[in-house]
Amino acid sequence: MTRRLHLTNTLKKDGQMKGKTLYITDLDGTLLNSSAELSDFSRRGLETLCGRGVNISAATARTAATAVSLLDGTGINIPVVLMNGVCVFDLQKKEYVRVFPMQDEAKRAALRTIHACGLSGFLYEIDGVKLCTYYENLSSPGAADFMRTRQEKYGKVFIKVGSFDEVIDRPLVYYSVSDTQKKTQPAAEALGNETGLRCEYYKDIYEDDCFYLEICDTNASKKTAVDFLKKRFGFDRVVGFGDNYNDLPLLEACDEFYAVENAVDLIKERADGIIEANNADGVVKFLLEKGV
Repeated sequence: MTRRLHLTNTLKKDGQMKGKTLYITDLDGTLLNSSAELSDFSRRGLETLCGRGVNISAATARTAATAVSLLDGTGINIPVVLMNGVCVFDLQKKEYVRVFPMQDEAKRAALRTIHACGLSGFLYEIDGVKLCTYYENLSSPGAADFMRTRQEKYGKVFIKVGSFDEVIDRPLVYYSVSDTQKKTQPAAEALGNETGLRCEYYKDIYEDDCFYLEICDTNASKKTAVDFLKKRFGFDRVVGFGDNYNDLPLLEACDEFYAVENAVDLIKERADGIIEANNADGVVKFLLEKGV
């Protein structure tokens, strides 16, 4: 269902928002600035809001290895949605609350297509409280920089394997690769028809001619994860914020959804309103100014 587009900075009045509300935001391109960082203003603002008892969470393609560090000191105490909905993670307890593993036949089909299309990327496993990230090579554009940045900034551990087939029987949950449209689009089209898999395919906001292809279980999405949070914590309403195509499932889960000014056109068209851009601390300014 397409929402009515209106350029506004007005949250519905308190009288129209009765009950317990969850405010949930995407990270990259939405809450984070173009340097992929949380500004001091937004960090302080989140701390103030959470200190007042406002229920705030995040829904991102990132893993716990980076999300925990990025959101440290914000006061967020509602579990966050990671890997585009593959898992829900408690920042305070440092544990996974819910995980959607890929099923055997689906993950084997995924690996066949990945290799047939000449892709590599990163394959993720969650075993209990442990996240393992496997890679075959660093041939895709930006892969080496991706790994180096996350090792240096967040201490993330990567494990090299000769082939992803070596870990096929492990509890795999997620696959991600960033490469050119020419290389990723055929795989995205093929995987989109595979039973048991859900595929996210969208342009990188930081690099030109770089597209993300992300694969997970068919039941894993930002929508199903937000629905889980809503039920578990008894939220009556969900208000969300996003910028890119992988935020469409988040939009579907929300009673009210706002696009940042720098969002892709489709997100703006379907949002209930448009707020200031990520580099202008749009999400946190919006919440502070509206006195939620």
